[in-house]
Amino acid sequence: MRVIEGVVIKNLITHSDERGFFREVFRFSEEFQNVDVGQISHSLVHKGILKAWHGHKVQSQWNYVVSGRVHVALHDNRESSPTYKQTMEFIAGNDEERKAYFFPAGVLHGYKCLEGPMHIIYVTSGVYDLNDEIRIPHNEEQIGFNWLKE
Repeated sequence: MRVIEGVVIKNLITHSDERGFFREVFRFSEEFQNVDVGQISHSLVHKGILKAWHGHKVQSQWNYVVSGRVHVALHDNRESSPTYKQTMEFIAGNDEERKAYFFPAGVLHGYKCLEGPMHIIYVTSGVYDLNDEIRIPHNEEQIGFNWLKE
């Protein structure tokens, strides 16, 4: 899988027994020492819903799919990046595809819910600021990503 500069995809380990399970998602003190945490948000998305493209000028973001299954795409919108204009994609959710992922400011993200409802947790490096938002239509020709292939 092609990886965009600054993106981290973490395969999660689950420790299960008869009582349930424990899963560590992000360890901020080790993996992201230089990135502040500003806000935690939770979203529910129904099967078939597509949300793309969205990003931030200043904020970085961590995502964790709690339940459901989602097709994720990330697009590097940073002109100064060595991976500028590259797009990567992966599946997250369910036990076999349990991932958490991080992307820096300027990387756009989108996803399509394949199995839902999907619950996703967002952790951002700042608090919501409309002036920090980057929004581009899902079918933007300059990106050229085909959301219908799944």
